[in-house]
Amino acid sequence: MSAKQRRHLRSLAHHLKPVVMLGQSGLTPAVLAEVGAGLEHHELIKVKINTGDRVERKALAEKIRDHAHAELIHSIGHMAVFYRANPRKKSPLLAAVAP
Repeated sequence: MSAKQRRHLRSLAHHLKPVVMLGQSGLTPAVLAEVGAGLEHHELIKVKINTGDRVERKALAEKIRDHAHAELIHSIGHMAVFYRANPRKKSPLLAAVAP
């Protein structure tokens, strides 16, 4: 994914509300299933990771990325933005942006 495409997705995600929130229970199979469903439906989602330290948030974001086979577009504070292309969508988010 090019820097231009990443920038475009980050701008689209700016106004999104979190689809999934990781809470006290952590990264459960139900949370991972919800992330997968969100990516399948929306392609671009925000996940709020409510943990105290930065290292743990980064590790959780990477686990989500690996499990969902998605791109980690942006991570700042407690928010992480993920993208996974859906080939069945009529108008993919990256169709207008050249690589």
